[in-house]
Amino acid sequence: MGKPLQLKDKIKEQYGKIALDGNSNSCCMPCSDCCGTPSEIFLTPFESSKAVGYDPDKLKLIPESSVLGVGCGNPTIFADIDEGDTVVDLGSGAGIDVFLAANLVKESGKVIGIDMTENMLQKARENADKYGYKKVEFRYGDIEKRIPVEDNSVDLVISNCVINLTTNKECTFREIYRILKPEGKGKMVISDLVTSKEIDGDSVNTDNWCNCIDGALTKEHYIDSIKKAGFTNIEILDKKLYMELEDKEDQEKRQITSISIKAVKE
Repeated sequence: MGKPLQLKDKIKEQYGKIALDGNSNSCCMPCSDCCGTPSEIFLTPFESSKAVGYDPDKLKLIPESSVLGVGCGNPTIFADIDEGDTVVDLGSGAGIDVFLAANLVKESGKVIGIDMTENMLQKARENADKYGYKKVEFRYGDIEKRIPVEDNSVDLVISNCVINLTTNKECTFREIYRILKPEGKGKMVISDLVTSKEIDGDSVNTDNWCNCIDGALTKEHYIDSIKKAGFTNIEILDKKLYMELEDKEDQEKRQITSISIKAVKE
């Protein structure tokens, strides 16, 4: 896949706008059709988050402005987060999953959000300060290069519809593996999108990549990237059709599927 820097700049630009203006043009949500035509019914970020698995009662317990509706699932419901855990959220955005996790780890735990979009980090930090979240921290980081967290220090890594945006999934999973605690104590629970047909590098559309479409791998290649990073005990926790797209080349619909996956570091 060529031009990774160009893609990252575009991702920062698009998600920076979402941080400032709200989610109006991202396809990392079930209420858009990614071909440019808006759906008949527009969902608010709260409704969009509810549609992909978030508990509305729990959303009401976190800052409203942290809910942007750009996820494809809810990794926190599968993560079995315990009081005292150290949790890292990759692609933390305005902080939705960080704040949900913080309510579970409580004062004896810690949650670290990682993002590469400065506007998102600023919004998340403002939310944390305004609502008194003392045990959360938001750090800048490019997750496929180096996650700014110490080796073997984390109980749980979560992520929601973000790893598909990276240009090298295996490097990202290796970084996750590095920071998790060993001997079965560290686990990863992520929600993401996979595809029935990958897009060739020469055919990649930058906007579609930013909208979580053209960077998606097949389920088999996605899981293989996790295995190559060293993970074992890989389990698909949830799987559902997310959208279908027309394929102009073979006139067959390309399926985009939302999956939630758990993997353990032995």
